[in-house]
Amino acid sequence: MARIELGIGSSHAPQLATPPEHWGQRAVADRRNTKLVYRGEQYDYDALNELRGAAFAGELSPETAQERHERARAAIAALGRAIREAELDVLVIVSSDHKETFDDEVLSPFVVYWGDTVAHEPFSPEALAGFGPGLAIAEVANVPETSQVRKTDASLALHLIAETRRSGFDPAASKRLPAGKYGDHGIPHGWGYVLQQVLGGEDLPPFVPVFVNTFWHPNPPSARRSYDFGVALGRAIADYPEDLRVGVVASGGLTHFVIDEEMDRKFLTALQEKDEEVLTAYSDDELRSGTSELRNWLVVAGALAASDLEARVVDYIPAYRSEAGTGAGLGFVTWNRQDG
Repeated sequence: MARIELGIGSSHAPQLATPPEHWGQRAVADRRNTKLVYRGEQYDYDALNELRGAAFAGELSPETAQERHERARAAIAALGRAIREAELDVLVIVSSDHKETFDDEVLSPFVVYWGDTVAHEPFSPEALAGFGPGLAIAEVANVPETSQVRKTDASLALHLIAETRRSGFDPAASKRLPAGKYGDHGIPHGWGYVLQQVLGGEDLPPFVPVFVNTFWHPNPPSARRSYDFGVALGRAIADYPEDLRVGVVASGGLTHFVIDEEMDRKFLTALQEKDEEVLTAYSDDELRSGTSELRNWLVVAGALAASDLEARVVDYIPAYRSEAGTGAGLGFVTWNRQDG
C-alpha cells in the first residue's frame, strides 16, 4: 500500500526569487492596490498605512531585506533536501491557480489532474512584458528555460478522484489543462515553483497536481471543507494498492499581500499541534487575497491528520516591502516522523 512519508508546506511569493534590492518594485503595485485585505477588511494603501501607523519603515533596510532573503533561500534548499532524502516515488502537489489556467468559463473548488504528462513552458517575451511591477523578474524562476514535458501519475490521480468521491467530494477532473492565459496548456506557477525552485528543475519525481480555487468568487471552499477534502485525500493515498512512497506538498501563502504575523504564527502553531478546531475556524473573510492560499495548507494538514508525521517549522520570515506592512509572510514547514 502507498504510504505518506513526507509533508511540505512552502510559500511561493515573488520575493523569494527577487533580489532583495528589488523588493520595492512590488511595493509600487501595493501603493496602487485599492483592495488590500487585512483581518477581513479591505483598504487602499493610504488607509492601510494610516491604520497600521506606518509602523514598518524600520523593516525596510537593505540589510534586513538581504538577511531575510538569504534565510528564505536557505529554507527552500532545506525543503528540497528533505524531498530528495525521502526518496519519494511521487508527489501530490496542492496549489492555487491565479486564473492562469482556469478562469470564469469554469471554476471548481477542487480539480485533480489525471494526464500522464503535463507541459511546463517558459514565458514568451510578450507574456513577460505584460506582468505587473516586479513580477517578471520573479516568475521566470518558476519556469524552465525551454519547453519541458513533466511526468505526472495518472493512475494515482484517477484513484484519488474515485476515492474522494466515495468520501463525499466530487473534484473536477482534467486530463488536459485548458490553454489558459498563456495559450500553452502548461502547469502554472504554484506547481512550477516546487519543480523549479525547490527541486531544481531536474530529476523530478512524477506528481499529481491538485488545484484549489482559493482566490476566486463565488466558490472557494471554506476552511472546514478544505481540511476535510485533505482528510479524504490522505485516506485515498493510504488506500492506494501500489507500494509507493508519497509526499504531499502545499504551495502558497502565508498572509499576503498584507502581512499579519500574529495570524501566521497562530496558523503555524496549529499545524504543529494538529489543532483541527483552530485550523477549520478561519472565516471566508479572513481567507481572502493571497492569504486565501492557506487553504492549500489546510488540504495538506487534513491529509496528514491521521498520519504519524509531525509538523516542524523550518523558518518563518515576515518579508516586508512597504511602510504599511505589505509583503508576504514566508512560511516553510516539513512534516516528518520524530525519528526522521
